[in-house]
Amino acid sequence: MKVAVVQSKPRKGDVDANLAELAAIFAQLASAEEPYDLIVTPEAALTGYFLEGAVYERAFVADALARTLAELWRAAPGSARAPVDVVLGFYENAGGTYYNAALYLRIDAAGHEILHVHRKMFLPTYGVFDEERFLSRGRRLQTFETRFGRMAILICEDAWHAIMPTVAAIKGARVLLVPSASPGRGLGAGGELESVLHWRNVLRSYAVEHGVFVIYAGLAGFEGGKGMTGSSTVIDPFGDTLVTAPTLGAHVLSAELDLSDVDVARAGLPLLGDLGAVLPDLLFDTELMPNLTPPGVTP
Repeated sequence: MKVAVVQSKPRKGDVDANLAELAAIFAQLASAEEPYDLIVTPEAALTGYFLEGAVYERAFVADALARTLAELWRAAPGSARAPVDVVLGFYENAGGTYYNAALYLRIDAAGHEILHVHRKMFLPTYGVFDEERFLSRGRRLQTFETRFGRMAILICEDAWHAIMPTVAAIKGARVLLVPSASPGRGLGAGGELESVLHWRNVLRSYAVEHGVFVIYAGLAGFEGGKGMTGSSTVIDPFGDTLVTAPTLGAHVLSAELDLSDVDVARAGLPLLGDLGAVLPDLLFDTELMPNLTPPGVTP
């Protein structure tokens, strides 16, 4: 699978300008000698992240956004050679309820189809963040089938909670897609930002523990004096970084993924299989879930 990770630097709130930039990126990718299979963009890729109350004016209906993306892709010379899948982070208007969301869209010559929309479940309300003041949170983590196998989307802070990639992997995900808009925080060893170091460490640990590919697309640029840290990356199921981008600036990363590596990694380190065996005991721990009764036990 050939993947493009788009580390974009959108103009805050300027949807038309950001769509034009995405169209230029689509044109670049569609003209590649070897067609791309999957394009992954960051959280809030068409609007910027820190919209606050303006989110209601800049939110998209998923179906309309999908049509726009499909039209942009088909307008690019060379796009008709092969189907492409696109992951895009956006603010969603779902019948008057607003979410921080990401869609997975399949586009081919015959049409397009939304395979999944994930709504961010963990809405940060600390430090510079105030998401839950303006948005509703998603209520379910789902995996979904693609032509490359089962995947899951985790949006930014979703991926800071280890239970999320664990649940996704248990549900069959072989690829974790992580659109993100992460402001830089702290200063770590060697002058590197602590937030970037944390992302690198947790994403690698998820890849190794669950035997999955991790595709992280980070927003870049500055919004209201807050710098987004980019650092987009692709990590294989053995924990090796295939490609990575710097913290600053817009970049397009290209990576080739051999999806059979998932099976090899899980055979060599069968932690996910062990977890599947032990999980029922964990789930029915009465200290965690006092109101649940284990199967076969009469209350």
